Amino acid sequence: MSQETVIVLDFGGQYNQLIARRVRECRVYCEILPYTVDIEKIKSIAPKGIIFTGGPNSVYDTSSPHYNPEIFHLGIPILGICYGCQLMSYTLGGEVVSATDDAVSEYGKTLTSYSPDNILFKNLPEQGISWMSHRDYISKVPEGFSVTATTAHCPVAAMADDARKLYGVQFHPEVNHTENGSHMLHSFLYDVCGCQGNWRMDSFIDDTVAQIREQIGDKSVVLGLSGGVDSSVAAALISKAVGKQLTCVFVDQGLMRKNEGDYVEQTFTKLFDMNFVRVNCQETFLSKLKGITDPEEKRNIIGTEFYNVFWNKIRESGDTGFFAQGTIYPDRIESGKGDAAKIKTHHNQVGVPKDINFEGIIEPLRDLFKDEVRMVGEKLGLPHDLVWRQPFPGPGLGVRVIGEVTAERVKILQDADAILRDEMEQCGYADQMSQFFAVLPGVKTVGVMGDARTYSELVAIRAVTTDDFMTADWAKIPYEILGRVSNRIINEVPRVNRVVYDITSKPPGTVEWE
Repeated sequence: MSQETVIVLDFGGQYNQLIARRVRECRVYCEILPYTVDIEKIKSIAPKGIIFTGGPNSVYDTSSPHYNPEIFHLGIPILGICYGCQLMSYTLGGEVVSATDDAVSEYGKTLTSYSPDNILFKNLPEQGISWMSHRDYISKVPEGFSVTATTAHCPVAAMADDARKLYGVQFHPEVNHTENGSHMLHSFLYDVCGCQGNWRMDSFIDDTVAQIREQIGDKSVVLGLSGGVDSSVAAALISKAVGKQLTCVFVDQGLMRKNEGDYVEQTFTKLFDMNFVRVNCQETFLSKLKGITDPEEKRNIIGTEFYNVFWNKIRESGDTGFFAQGTIYPDRIESGKGDAAKIKTHHNQVGVPKDINFEGIIEPLRDLFKDEVRMVGEKLGLPHDLVWRQPFPGPGLGVRVIGEVTAERVKILQDADAILRDEMEQCGYADQMSQFFAVLPGVKTVGVMGDARTYSELVAIRAVTTDDFMTADWAKIPYEILGRVSNRIINEVPRVNRVVYDITSKPPGTVEWE
């Protein structure tokens, strides 16, 4: 695919993927590369611009991430963010020091004054809120730079060398808490880098379909379909390209939401021209999980058994054309933290057994972020509720049933979760939350039902709101809605006599319980 590219050079910042997403929201394609990448590779890409990410280190520490100073002499516009801004200053002769007074350190929302003459801040208010997270600060800018933003405690909140098209901001424009942050990034991409914005989903689909057809030819292709967003969109895209040459193997381990297996089968057999194979194996999984209570052990068993079933089905069929998987861009990004040569392990990146010889591996979504994958799914005609389904753990309900996983406990949770979802949809509150689900904590409590004492299961409800799932707040669901959910679960789900609501934010908690 030929398009203009911006590189996000990762120095270990927690927002590296968010920066890349913001760039793509401006319709500019970008790639994240670790700070260890050779400058010759950057030259070969010939990017329209480069963005340095933040990072947890101090630039004056010799063990901290640095980069070849030649990058500042390539004539490519560069924007440094937080640590990236400090690195630019330090490398080019400025001064970066540690805040000896805690008052100089800045964390969170900070009132910032901007220079209206600077290209990044044109047509913006001269003051606004920016999101800061730093202890070190730039005390002196390099020669050729001017200070373009300040705060009460930060003498250099932004700097610029317009002649060399080098810009730095101490704050994080990619975070929603920074007012007009997206406008600043847009100005860098379009007014400084000269981008045209040719990154479009329509062209992505057409180009990818053509590539898949050329790669597969008259061969077959097999894909492990989980029913999740990534594998579903990958299946739809490949189906559009080669139709019946695609076989989707759907391993139904019995740990999905209520009736979800049937929903996946109906969706893909009715909407797409492909071979669909469903393997029902709940009893096999439950037998493997018998007596297991440790969450990590459960995850390992479920993951291992899933691929045992999948690969055995491939061996039975003798299908050794191409192997497809729903790998997306975050699954394969090399991290700028620690050993940057090691790619993060992810469930979407699957190792093929040595005894199965495929022609090759197809990953049609490997360059997309999750929100872009959803856009492709919509354009391919997948149902809205499948494309926009909430995150679901790889081990499914196996890690929402706390303790031992049994058929009875899975059914209790499926029924309770279905009631929760039904009520959220009916009251129109579902779209106001990022994720919500029921948990079976494995706790029994005393109750009274029909004038008789009960000693039954407790169901917990978890619901959160978040922009990026790095942090999350518990959702403020109205009491009357929670009341209806609780009443229905207790009355309609046997062996449940109590419902509680989890009001823990992330941190200190996590979204999932296990």
